[in-house]
Amino acid sequence: MKALTIAKKDILIYYSKGPVVIFGILLPIFLFLAFWIGRDLPLNFLMAGLIAMTVFFASTSVSPVIAPWEGQMKTLERLLTYPIDVKTIILGDIIASTIFGILLSAIPLAIAFGMGLPINPLIIVGIVISAFCFSSLGLLFSAYPSNIPATVMMISALIRFPMIFISGIFIPVDRLPFLGRLFAFLSPLTYFTDIARFCLGLKPFLPIYVDFAVLIGYTLLLFGLSVKLHEKSLLKRI
Repeated sequence: MKALTIAKKDILIYYSKGPVVIFGILLPIFLFLAFWIGRDLPLNFLMAGLIAMTVFFASTSVSPVIAPWEGQMKTLERLLTYPIDVKTIILGDIIASTIFGILLSAIPLAIAFGMGLPINPLIIVGIVISAFCFSSLGLLFSAYPSNIPATVMMISALIRFPMIFISGIFIPVDRLPFLGRLFAFLSPLTYFTDIARFCLGLKPFLPIYVDFAVLIGYTLLLFGLSVKLHEKSLLKRI
């Protein structure tokens, strides 16, 4: 219940800001159009990539800068005086980001449905798990004890943008060079992209149960790391 209260606070304060719309909606669309124009690619391949990018960017657009913003505005001190632990605070931030990622994923899903593409309902499960996973990753970026949002966003961008190009969104993983495939297997986005491709009627690179198992494993790992690192860094923001 306490985590849900924090999530509600985050949604009301942070998720109506312009940068969220830009990074959560417009950026994936622009990347999609830049890749699509002038290339003869299957529509389901493209739409699976757009869904993956939208969930990824939406879930990581604000979660990295919530802690810096609150530290900068001195609201973090008040939050820490409440009878809640760091795990609850982090979980609340992640829930808010997860909800936002799920809601924005409805846009490319509706586009794909409107185009008559077959959509396996299993993609809903994949979106929920991956949104939580990517939100945990976003909180991990903000574990660096800086109250300057631009610093945290720079760290986030240095990791997020390379992930887009090694996770099979634009180029299938099996067509990447050996080093590219090695990095692709380290990215949680790779496994959700594979799930999205399967749910839109394409052959997955890995068995679908492997994609889900790895994605769940990453979710638990990233959530645990986020909590542990923020337990050490949160007080340094005050």
